[in-house]
Amino acid sequence: MIAALAFYVFAAILIASAVMVVTSRNPVHSVLFLILAFFNAAALFLIAGAEFLAMILLIVYVGAVAVLFLFVVMMLDIDFSQLRGGFQRYLPIGAIIGGILLLELLFVYGSWQFADGSAGLRMNAMTADGVTNTQALGRILYTDYIFLFQASGLILLVAMIGAIVLTLRDKRPDSRRQDIAVQVARAHAVTLQNVEPRKGLGELGIIRRPLPAAPKPRQVAHDDDHGHGGGHH
Repeated sequence: MIAALAFYVFAAILIASAVMVVTSRNPVHSVLFLILAFFNAAALFLIAGAEFLAMILLIVYVGAVAVLFLFVVMMLDIDFSQLRGGFQRYLPIGAIIGGILLLELLFVYGSWQFADGSAGLRMNAMTADGVTNTQALGRILYTDYIFLFQASGLILLVAMIGAIVLTLRDKRPDSRRQDIAVQVARAHAVTLQNVEPRKGLGELGIIRRPLPAAPKPRQVAHDDDHGHGGGHH
C-alpha cells in the first residue's frame, strides 16, 4: 500500500515537472524542473528495485547533464524572445513528430508479451541466488562483455582526442603556450632571504608610507552680538 501510494505521488510530480519543463518561459526554471523530474524518476526506479539505474540517473544526468545545461543557459547571452518567435511556425511539424512517436510507443506496448511470473519479480531487487541488480550488471558487464566495454571506452577516448586536436590552433598570435623546460630551468625564480626580525620591510625594499592625517574639523567663529543691535542692557 505504501509503495503504491509513493509510486502515484512520484509519478504525478514527475509528469507535472515534465510539463513545466516544456511550458516554462524562463529557461533556468525549465532546467530546475528537469532536475526535479530526474529526482522523481530515480525514486520510481528505487521503488521498482532498479537501484543501479536510480544512482546512474542522479550521478550522470543530475550531476553532469542538467548542471551543464544550467551553466550554458546562464552564461550564454541568448535572446529567448527571438527563440520563442518561431514556435508557431514549427508547431505543426513538432505535433506530427510527437504523434508518430506516440503511435510507435502504443504499438510497442500493445505487442509486448510479458513472461510468466514477471509481475511478481518486477518489484524484487534481488535475484534468485541473492545477487542484487548492481552485482548482476557488474558481472555481466565485466565478464561477458568486457571487450565491448573496453572498446566503447577506447572509442570515446579517440573522440575526445579528436575534438581537442580539431579545436587546437597552433599558429594563433594571441595563443599562450607553456614551456616546461624554461620554467624548470629557472632555479632563481624564487629567492630565499634571511631577514632579521622587524627589518623585513626595509630588506625587501618595501616602504610603508604613513597614512595622510585626517583634516582637522573646521572651526566656526562665533560673533558676540556686536554690531547687530540685538544686545540687552
